[in-house]
Amino acid sequence: MSLRLPGIVLGVGLGGFVDGILLHQVLQWHHMLSSTNTDNIGVRYYNPHTVSGLEMNTVWDGLFHTVCWLAVLIGLATLYARVTHRRLRVWTSRVLWGWILVGWGLFNLVEGIVDHHLLGVHHVLAGPHQLWWDLGFLVLGAVLIAAGYLLQRSGRPFDPVTDPGGVSARHGNT
Repeated sequence: MSLRLPGIVLGVGLGGFVDGILLHQVLQWHHMLSSTNTDNIGVRYYNPHTVSGLEMNTVWDGLFHTVCWLAVLIGLATLYARVTHRRLRVWTSRVLWGWILVGWGLFNLVEGIVDHHLLGVHHVLAGPHQLWWDLGFLVLGAVLIAAGYLLQRSGRPFDPVTDPGGVSARHGNT
């Protein structure tokens, strides 16, 4: 019973929500189509500083959040199926949280490479230093992947029947 797939899928969805809620809504640094005036694929520009442009960007932000929500639902369903399938092997939470961080980092790398660099439809913070913000987003993704991988490696399974408190798991014994 591996927590890799549900953790990564949950991490992709949760990482997308952090991006969408923090960068799109709270800080309003960018929206899904906020840089299409300089994109690499010829998408029509919807100026986020006009009502009609903000409306279209909000629709695309909503579609983005829908994909994030579906990723979280799929991750939860996969996690539930794996946890209930073999109940005698329980993993410490480090494994799940590690894989969630890996998924978040993968989200940053894929979204950053595709949307910021290849398509150019938006940037973390558009302006004279946007390349540095975009590269920082990729570095954060790589750090999250590395930290998550190391964190999940430190988790151990235990049998709740023979070790109900998870003592051997907390002390590294399996």
